[in-house]
Amino acid sequence: MARAQKKEKNENKEKKEKKVRKSPEWLKTLRQAYSVTREVRPLLPVILALIFIIVMGIGVTLGAVVGRTIYLAFISIPFALIITLFIFSRLAESAAYSSIEGQMGAGASVLMSIRKGWTTTAGVQVARNQDLVHRSLGRAGVVITGEGTNNVRTMMTAERRQMERFLSGVPVHEVLIGDEEGRVPLRKLQKHLKKLPKKLTKSQLREARAREKSLGGAKLPMPKGPMPNMRKIPKR
Repeated sequence: MARAQKKEKNENKEKKEKKVRKSPEWLKTLRQAYSVTREVRPLLPVILALIFIIVMGIGVTLGAVVGRTIYLAFISIPFALIITLFIFSRLAESAAYSSIEGQMGAGASVLMSIRKGWTTTAGVQVARNQDLVHRSLGRAGVVITGEGTNNVRTMMTAERRQMERFLSGVPVHEVLIGDEEGRVPLRKLQKHLKKLPKKLTKSQLREARAREKSLGGAKLPMPKGPMPNMRKIPKR
């Protein structure tokens, strides 16, 4: 009897420990985003608290004016939470980019964080000076992305020619990451790809991906830090 009770007690303990360990994925991401953002902005808790208080204050003030203080104060709580989370997501996104900018493979990290419609092979061309070329494939076609010095253009051209031979008929685009004229800033890279016109049907894209898989690519160390798509956190 005593053994059975002890066994049941141990099983209950193990179940509780598993529940603690199995935190929701969105909660882990949120914690990571908060940690990274606070490193960049130490006053983050104060900023978020002020935003919440200001929105609540506006709601209470309006309630006092129309004579429904308690009702509008109650209604203001979800609005204050939504606005606070929205601003946090924008700050977290900015901090995520700041945490990877200047690191080898930052462009690949951003490209691979695009979850829908694109697949990216990182480091299809790598130079000794750490110039990198990545290859992405989506409904818009193939996107050859380079990061590094101007010498990376030579590798991009070589990769473009290979794609034009290997995936005949598939549109090929070139994107060079950087803040200089003629380049696309790292923070705008995802938006740039998503704005490209869709040229391939779903069946054509599947066929292109099947052929592209045989090419492979180099294995690169990804920069540390969360993926820079923090604005999606509150929706998870």
